[in-house]
Amino acid sequence: MTNAAAAALPGPRKGRAVNEELRGMAVAAVLREGLNMAAAARRFGLGETTLRRWVKQFRERGHVRPGRQGGSASRIEPERGRILRILAERPELSMTGLRDALAAEGVTLHEATVQRFLKRNGLDRKSRLAARKRGRGNGR
Repeated sequence: MTNAAAAALPGPRKGRAVNEELRGMAVAAVLREGLNMAAAARRFGLGETTLRRWVKQFRERGHVRPGRQGGSASRIEPERGRILRILAERPELSMTGLRDALAAEGVTLHEATVQRFLKRNGLDRKSRLAARKRGRGNGR
């Protein structure tokens, strides 16, 4: 790629992942062409600190592939048994009601966390109440 073509490249939008090809070109501009970090960052529309991190990663690991994103440890999964017990005792509980019941037992979680857990496990209120009705109709 020529310098003119590289200079014409729009930089990535702030906060967005940058593909491996652009990362490689920017790192090569520093390591092969001898550009300083600031000049190479300007050329590719990148932050200087970001480029510095990629150069360091390349020197340490030999590649500039992006690492795994997100994936923090779940705070709700260890409470699965408690949640199932509460829902078995009180299947009519809403998501907010469940969150409040958990809080009463010392487990503080955001509503969205509880909602995602219920959805992921097919435990939304409508499904629980339908299952309860089906259970009554079967002589239980």
